[in-house]
Amino acid sequence: MVEALDLAFVRRAGGVVAGEHRAAGVGSGTELAQLRPYQPGDDVRQLDPSATARTGIPHVRQQVPERLLTTWLAVDVSPSMAFGTADRLKSDVAEGVVDVLGALSVRRGGRVGLLTYGAPSTRLLPPRGGRGARVGLRRALAEGVAPDGTSGEPLTRALVRIGRLASMRSLVVVISDFTGPTDWARPIAALAARHTVMAVEVRDPREQQLPAVGRLAMVDPETGARVEVDTADRRLRERFERAARDDRAAVAAALRRAGVEHVTLSTEGAWARQLGRRLA
Repeated sequence: MVEALDLAFVRRAGGVVAGEHRAAGVGSGTELAQLRPYQPGDDVRQLDPSATARTGIPHVRQQVPERLLTTWLAVDVSPSMAFGTADRLKSDVAEGVVDVLGALSVRRGGRVGLLTYGAPSTRLLPPRGGRGARVGLRRALAEGVAPDGTSGEPLTRALVRIGRLASMRSLVVVISDFTGPTDWARPIAALAARHTVMAVEVRDPREQQLPAVGRLAMVDPETGARVEVDTADRRLRERFERAARDDRAAVAAALRRAGVEHVTLSTEGAWARQLGRRLA
């Protein structure tokens, strides 16, 4: 799967592959910046034979240095991510996405960093490359999500934090279920003005529709609040479905206004195939 998504991923990131993204100044690269007469101390390996022969004066080549992709992964580890009634938990999907995107990020010599949020303690892994970067991602997420009824750093603050950490243009991927208010809309728009931002929304079928199974005791994992409902009530099920649909529409609208790529994955079915279709 990683091989199939490789080029699609870097194109989504703005075409940032070797030789396609300029860094400041001159240095080692493949694109010519300038030809100039040789000066003592210049690297003799950069001597240009054609220009030297044409002018009779030794000339050296200076290239535009290439800057490879840096990816930041902001991962939601709040209690709601431990929910799942289909093939897996939402947190399982998030971990899988992190593993795939981490592999894609370092595949061409790039770097990947991680920031978790939504738990009492956050994890920050500065960007690094190579196999060790993927190992670090797996270890960080192996700690699991926060226990029910606990809270931590909200998405709004995590986005501001990444904006401060990402000094150069990067790809920022936010992986979350995006539950709760959309107060993150302004900081994600500010981040998208400087970076390429992708939002991966992870959902479960039961969050969109209640089954008619009689009385249920439901608990809000974020607050610990408990409520009993009669799912046999058709009007209750319709109100729930309408509220869930409106909530998802509000999230999609906020991301669209911010200019953010929006990918929706489910705990049901092959999430990797869903991700591949969106990136292709």
